[in-house]
Amino acid sequence: MNKEIKYEEALKQLQEIVEKMENDEFDIDELAAQLKAAQRLIKLCKDKLSKTEEEILKIQADGE
Repeated sequence: MNKEIKYEEALKQLQEIVEKMENDEFDIDELAAQLKAAQRLIKLCKDKLSKTEEEILKIQADGE
């Protein structure tokens, strides 16, 4: 994941990984790699949400 991906794309990729896990579509080797990818995507989503929240709070504070 060298280039920055949008929140929606990260969430879509995460949902696809979860769906495939639920359907037992990964062998044990793929599972470990997909879990690592899911972990990175979750962190990316959390970071984006935190950044957006901070920006909203700053805008609200500036408007008061």
